[in-house]
Amino acid sequence: MVGRGKGFGKTILFGEHFVVYGLEGIPCAFAQVTTAEVKRIPGEDGYELIDNRPATPGYKEEKKGEYSSLISRVLEYMKVPCKVQITLGGDLYAASGVGASASCAASIARAVDDEFKMGWNDEQINKAAFEGETAGSGTPSGIDNTAAVYGGFLLFKKNTLGGANKIELVKVKKPFEIVLGNSKKTALTKEVVGDVKKLKDAEPDRINAIFKEYENLEEKAKLELKKYELKKLGELMNKNHELLQKITVSCKELDELVETARSAGAYGAKLTGTGRGGMMIALTPGKELQDKVAKAIEAKGYAATKTTLG
Repeated sequence: MVGRGKGFGKTILFGEHFVVYGLEGIPCAFAQVTTAEVKRIPGEDGYELIDNRPATPGYKEEKKGEYSSLISRVLEYMKVPCKVQITLGGDLYAASGVGASASCAASIARAVDDEFKMGWNDEQINKAAFEGETAGSGTPSGIDNTAAVYGGFLLFKKNTLGGANKIELVKVKKPFEIVLGNSKKTALTKEVVGDVKKLKDAEPDRINAIFKEYENLEEKAKLELKKYELKKLGELMNKNHELLQKITVSCKELDELVETARSAGAYGAKLTGTGRGGMMIALTPGKELQDKVAKAIEAKGYAATKTTLG
């Protein structure tokens, strides 16, 4: 027998790093997924991993420690009683910024649930995925694993006191096109999150003012999303990127991708995910604009992925 599961890839429209501190964020899953197969093999405990995911060159090697901690913790949390072989696949291109680790954690949790007939619901799967993310990334907000498990557009707010997080589904009029630009750099989530905390501790007045600016911006963004005012949404994405630059989580490659996308006509563009590498998201409604922005990114020597949200 083989247990099977999947987890959605995700992008964050608004909220990277700010959500760690209890501010609301807007994540969204896209169509690409990580798949996992889990089967029992001889042995008392532990696992063997076969990783067939497409990935940014060097990503799997640089993230090996994170994934080892993540997988071990999911198996421990779900009390897997024997050794298992885990095979990862799917069409989600593993890179920083697309929720690859959370997608992996969610897919493994679902596959374990399937193989051992545990009957877990989405909330329980989400808790298992969060446990994996915590072991791998240090102090994640929970936004990535929530999007990976539930899919769709979400409003997410971490309960910093330890209670249940706010998870609210947002319905939009219809899906819209985006382009993801890959910086070809891999960032370690734990390090970047830690650096933001050090900055916040060192310069509380300046950084807290940036956080307040983000809070006001996100309130506007969720209203524009619900109204399907995509041009206004794009303008707010641009402002969000500026705030992320101010807390030092962008890099020259991401800034070049953002500028390239905007110059090609994108409604808005910003880094998505951890930052200092990984991915940029550009809002490009309509196939024609999507193609134009993707070609501009590729002309600069970066990889572009076309997909839809919603």
